[in-house]
Amino acid sequence: MKKPVLCFLFIFLILKPNIFAQGTFSIVAVDSVTGEVGSAGASCVDYVFWGLVPGRIGDPVPGVGAINTQASTNLSNQANARTRMLAGDSPQEIIDWLKSNDVQGDSTIRQYGIVDYNLGNPRSAAHTGSNCSDYKNHILGPNYSIQGNILLGQQILDSMEVRFNAEPGDLACKLMAALQGAKQVGADSRCTSNGTSALYAYVKVAQPTDSLDNPSLFLGVKTSDGAGIEPIDSLQTLFDDTVNCALLEINDYKVKTEILIYPNPGSYTFKIKCINCGIEQKKLIISSLTGQALFEGKIVNELSVNTSNWRNGIYIVQVKGKDSIITRKIIKE
Repeated sequence: MKKPVLCFLFIFLILKPNIFAQGTFSIVAVDSVTGEVGSAGASCVDYVFWGLVPGRIGDPVPGVGAINTQASTNLSNQANARTRMLAGDSPQEIIDWLKSNDVQGDSTIRQYGIVDYNLGNPRSAAHTGSNCSDYKNHILGPNYSIQGNILLGQQILDSMEVRFNAEPGDLACKLMAALQGAKQVGADSRCTSNGTSALYAYVKVAQPTDSLDNPSLFLGVKTSDGAGIEPIDSLQTLFDDTVNCALLEINDYKVKTEILIYPNPGSYTFKIKCINCGIEQKKLIISSLTGQALFEGKIVNELSVNTSNWRNGIYIVQVKGKDSIITRKIIKE
């Protein structure tokens, strides 16, 4: 009777690095201003039972970019992706290389999301293999990639994108907000019977000065199948004890002023609306990531800015009042 048990344990120990490292919905992103890179994700895999650490699928490379490998994950592919990134390949070049050099010869069962900093001009790319489990898809933004498989539907990815873009805080806050966007029962369809979106969730953010495999922020939560505990809520509690997103706003909360920019991303004309600004004229400055001021004006309630002659990319918007400075970003594409 002991032989079958020992045999199972032996096989498990051999395969453990390359199995059950799957991620069902995740995001990788960079902050083109600070150079931070990060990853967040969740899945309905019982990491408590398998003794695994949440976050294995996410690989932030400090000062360079971030890689998520999911679906039928093979960590050798993940290691190869990091090697290509450190060699200077773009996200799309890494994707193309991985598809042509899959360690098991089958990229149709893999899903990847990759972004890089690229000296403040982020790039993104993704791959969703045709044989990944449905529902599967990915969304690319100028500085992020959102991907998922075994999903309730496209609405999970769409909600993650909306919450990521709407969150005004730093990269960590935006990644956490993206996970909250996916918090629906059965977001990973395998967790419907558990009454949760997933069984584990994590968030990682690396500063440019961090060392490899040692990000400044790494939080993870894992729950047992059948416990009915929502891991994203548990992660949010842990996150709130570690990061204060409210203090990351460059804003005077006594004034309670808010800036809305729409459409964002956009192509030509952006409308910038100042809410609760009162009658005071505030100075509006829009700058490139290198600090070059491209627009200066005054705003009371609303102002339109024509950017048709500007290059595609990310620009910094500052609204300066007597006692406050509010900073936002616009994405021209």
